[in-house]
Amino acid sequence: MSASASENNKPRAETESLALDTDLGWAIRMVSAAFRRVATDSVADLPGGARGYLVLVALAGGSEPPSQLALAKEVSLDRTVMTYLLDDLEAHDLVTRKPDPRDRRARQVLITDTGRARLAQVRESLGAAEARLLTDLNPTDTEQLRTLLARVAQTAQREVVAPDEAEC
Repeated sequence: MSASASENNKPRAETESLALDTDLGWAIRMVSAAFRRVATDSVADLPGGARGYLVLVALAGGSEPPSQLALAKEVSLDRTVMTYLLDDLEAHDLVTRKPDPRDRRARQVLITDTGRARLAQVRESLGAAEARLLTDLNPTDTEQLRTLLARVAQTAQREVVAPDEAEC
């Protein structure tokens, strides 16, 4: 029996599970590429673009101002890249830095009122872009997708951070 003949004899469910549209890697790649396309314009005017946006979101959502290093880890940026990005954001009055009262060698990063206002504008524009991408989902599906992706992202972040922490 030839290889192609044996392929034809496989159960239908097994061959369907090999379809491209059921592959997680393909789905993540397609969604990521589409999101990047629709979201780029929304964050283009921010210093650092998407990276600047993530920094502002992280700062706006936190209760206590993080150190530069903690912020870099939270948004998964190299600390050197973070320094340059914060320089740009600070030059546009979107963030400010101050000495950490617990460790004067460290700097805390705070979002400014201007940063909060700019973030609100960007989030509105980004929300419209996200709605275009998620147009085939109902509100419940959209919320479930966000929740599940956030959980997977947290797992992925732990996987990236854990090896560095093990070396300390």
